[in-house]
Amino acid sequence: MMSLAHLTTGAEVRAADRAHVFHSWSAQDAISPLPVAGAEGSYFWDYDGQRYLDFSSQLVFTNIGHQHPRVVAAVQEQAGRLCTIAPSFAVDVRAEAARLIAARTPGDLDKIFFTNGGTEAVEHAVRMAKIATGRPKVLAGYRSYHGATSGSIHLTGEPRRWGADTGMSGAVHFFAPYLYRSPFHAVDEAQECERALAHLAEVIAYEGPGTLAALIIEPVIGSAGVHVPPDGYLAGVRELCDRHGIVLIFDEVMVGFGRTGAWFASDHWGVAPDLLTFAKGVNSGYVPLGGVAIGERIGSVFAERPYPGGLTYSGHPLACAAAVATMSAMADEGVVENAARVGADVLGPELAALAERHPVVGEVRGMGAFWALELVRDRETREPLVPYAAAGAAAAPMGKIAAACTSRGLWPIAAGNRLHLAPPCNVADAEVKEGLAVLDEALSVGDGLI
Repeated sequence: MMSLAHLTTGAEVRAADRAHVFHSWSAQDAISPLPVAGAEGSYFWDYDGQRYLDFSSQLVFTNIGHQHPRVVAAVQEQAGRLCTIAPSFAVDVRAEAARLIAARTPGDLDKIFFTNGGTEAVEHAVRMAKIATGRPKVLAGYRSYHGATSGSIHLTGEPRRWGADTGMSGAVHFFAPYLYRSPFHAVDEAQECERALAHLAEVIAYEGPGTLAALIIEPVIGSAGVHVPPDGYLAGVRELCDRHGIVLIFDEVMVGFGRTGAWFASDHWGVAPDLLTFAKGVNSGYVPLGGVAIGERIGSVFAERPYPGGLTYSGHPLACAAAVATMSAMADEGVVENAARVGADVLGPELAALAERHPVVGEVRGMGAFWALELVRDRETREPLVPYAAAGAAAAPMGKIAAACTSRGLWPIAAGNRLHLAPPCNVADAEVKEGLAVLDEALSVGDGLI
């Protein structure tokens, strides 16, 4: 058995990490990663025994929590039977994972192309759409995140794009609905929906419909703000795409597999795309896995024509075994239903009550096990607590609120002027209330900063 006897304390783990690990999205000398000793269910802990209630689900992927015994056992069993095989072979566990995913995706998305994660899924979905249409450009929203590879980072509509955007990818950005800070001066959701669709129609007209291969959108926008679309918006986007022959791609990497209280976020509005990307919750991140669910419109293009793309580890057996076990456990244990109930009965009402008590909270939004608190300096003017894309000293107020959470044993996500709350989809009511009690104290710290 592999021995890590030389790494027995948090300090030793941190030192080894800092010596050799290059961390994403970080100035390397400015970070001090928390050494994690273990995790179970809705909690993880450090080497000093400090437990953290995981309201981040790490990067919003442990939908079934940490160390779920059925998923761990499935990976162990598969490792003993067949660790790996090339994607060109037919393998039982890969076929079963694809079947279970296809059984839950909306519309006619019956074929599954497996990738290693979400960003690759986006790259391949866009490639499929461009080949199928023969068109060069792709529409994507501002306030979106679609990945960090060369194509997907251009589609991303938030500041992580800036350092890599060459402006040469054919990405065209538009404004999706955001009533709290409406770019359309709307006064209610119906008006925001109508004006956002009119704006999108104008963008399509000015770009030239015949040049647009695809439109990619998160049905509920994730890391850029947890924006739930108004009723009718996704249906309107579908109609515009159909009118102009544009392939509609739903990016459900973050919001799929129970996160919003449905198997897929698009299920809430009954709208089906031509392609759907997924990752994260498909197997709770136990072994990296992502993919593209493909409908007949795109699938038929490659019935006789070879698809020019592939991955060495596409549909890796260990990852697929984790996916089969995750989806089976979610169905048997009512995990999706739990996320819906917790969101409607506990998180939603309790967060609204917190907002009433704390003037630093400008808006609460979300659904299922996926929520955001937008923090402001002034509720009347809606001035953000920190400026857009704030860094360094300008971002310090958010850092203080996040530290007030973590020092008390709650681990949320701090993003821009928001706190994102994304506990596992099988979180217990008592755990939610424990986390919200800590959040109440942390928001009092925030109140003192305005």
